[in-house]
Amino acid sequence: MDTKNFYAGEEFYAHLMLGAQVEDGGVRFRTFAPAADKVELLLEDEKLPMEKVADGNFWELTVPDGRVGQAYEYRIWHGGTYTDHADPYACQAELRPAHRSVVADLAYTWHDEEWMTSRCNCHDKPMNVYELHAGSWRKRSGDLPSDDPADWYTYDELAELLPAYLADLGVTHVEFLPLNEHPFDGSWGYQPTGFFAPTSRYGEPCGLMRLVDALHQAGIGCIIDFVPVHFATDTWGLADYDGTPLFEYPNDAVGVSEWGSHNFMHSRGETCSFLQSAANFWLGCYHFDGIRMDAISRIIYWQGDEARGVNGMAVDFVKTMNSGLRSLNPGCFTVAEDSTSLEGCTKPIEKGGLGFDYKWDMGWMHDTLDQFQSGLPYRTDNYHKLTFSMAYFYGERYLLPLSHDEVVHGKASVAQKMAASEVEDKLAQARVLYLYQMAHPGKKLNFMGWEVAQLREWDERREQDWFLREYPAHEAFYRFACELNALYRDEPALWELDYDQRGFAWVEANDERDVTYAFLRRDAGGDQVLCVLNLSGTDVRRTYELDDASSATVLLDTDWKRFGGAAPDSSGGELACKAGTMTLDLPACSGKLVRIAVA
Repeated sequence: MDTKNFYAGEEFYAHLMLGAQVEDGGVRFRTFAPAADKVELLLEDEKLPMEKVADGNFWELTVPDGRVGQAYEYRIWHGGTYTDHADPYACQAELRPAHRSVVADLAYTWHDEEWMTSRCNCHDKPMNVYELHAGSWRKRSGDLPSDDPADWYTYDELAELLPAYLADLGVTHVEFLPLNEHPFDGSWGYQPTGFFAPTSRYGEPCGLMRLVDALHQAGIGCIIDFVPVHFATDTWGLADYDGTPLFEYPNDAVGVSEWGSHNFMHSRGETCSFLQSAANFWLGCYHFDGIRMDAISRIIYWQGDEARGVNGMAVDFVKTMNSGLRSLNPGCFTVAEDSTSLEGCTKPIEKGGLGFDYKWDMGWMHDTLDQFQSGLPYRTDNYHKLTFSMAYFYGERYLLPLSHDEVVHGKASVAQKMAASEVEDKLAQARVLYLYQMAHPGKKLNFMGWEVAQLREWDERREQDWFLREYPAHEAFYRFACELNALYRDEPALWELDYDQRGFAWVEANDERDVTYAFLRRDAGGDQVLCVLNLSGTDVRRTYELDDASSATVLLDTDWKRFGGAAPDSSGGELACKAGTMTLDLPACSGKLVRIAVA
């Protein structure tokens, strides 16, 4: 580690100097605690004094007989009192409610060379992300609420189950909710204490490596959720680490987040180097392909409040981090959960942007769900909620999320949100929603359970309602999800020109009366796919004029019987196009994807 870069906020390998390093001569422990009067290493049952090294802000001790698996923490003295802290740079921790750090074994032989050498940021490739909470995708206790660690599947067990499942489902990537160590299950990892430590809930570090390795070998990219804004307030964590606010702001007006956690002080170079090194660690040591960064609005504006102004030092930190991560990890990408309207989130840094590869399109998500939650009689008034996104879409490189945040805290699951009283009608509308999402420009993200049209809100104490597949309607929905995912991957028109205006054209965007929509997607070679939606409660027939169209083939119809609809499955044949004109029957609350052949 370059100490000058560390203080300047430009270091990406601080974890190679700090923390517990296993060496030939034992284990070297080193921590950064500039305001400490004294630091002691509490190693198992021993209390060992540490010495100041380097410029006097670092404390170090080498234990010749130290070994992997030992639990430890630091007793940090300041002003005549002490607090015992876990190691901020620890690569492993004890299982909650215990909290000490653990000397980690990070030795692993990877088998994903082919994946790593060919991976890319997917700007002109398909990206269909399956968002997953590792502790509640499946549980040994099934759908019974449980906080018992024995009910969690381990990383190694997930490595046996998850790759084949995701490959069959047809997604391209999996995004894990934060896997960093955290004390409270209900925070889902978003209030971390161990930024370099995979949570011990599911096993040891090498188990997570095996999981990522197995996913890569199955052709599935891996994204990890990362929290660069705030951290948990537990006294044994980062809070007042050296007896003073080392990582956080000393002023509660900006130092405490809306979630009651501590905000990182991004004006300190040491804090920036800590966070950059953690992000680089997940990409480098664990071979993650992407980093999704949480709550970026709180980076851009002071506590996410535009009225407080731009937080310039935090914005500079994000630019440095994005630039460094991309340089050090070829083919990786970063994603911003940014709800602000500040321009340039995905613009290159050299052109004045923040340098993210993708930005979550929160506006698209809210408008889309609002329209589908509206009763059928009100969709005329809300018609342009589904056309507005294309008015701003090319301003950023957007990803369309229907994430975990939309299926908790009384919001209902996505399928349950649909404006209908009968389950079959809810599922019919959900099929239209997901078809619209897959056809709309931009990459995709859906939370686990969507593929079976789960009707219950997500609860991290229970697994997803996989028993629903025993019911024909939900098994049909799963079949629809698999076919839709496969079609998305197989049709370049649905992703190759996502961020190029040649890839999209409205065909019908003003039918407020009957609430129908139609738009074309094109690939670089000129092949076209037409998406047609009817969001009304009435069957309609529509005629479309398509330049030079010679024939058309229905690729997917949400109303096919095999998906739970009423139309014969054989209705996917070739359609007549006369002089570029095509007529389609559109049942109520249905959608079609149609390949258009051009003369």
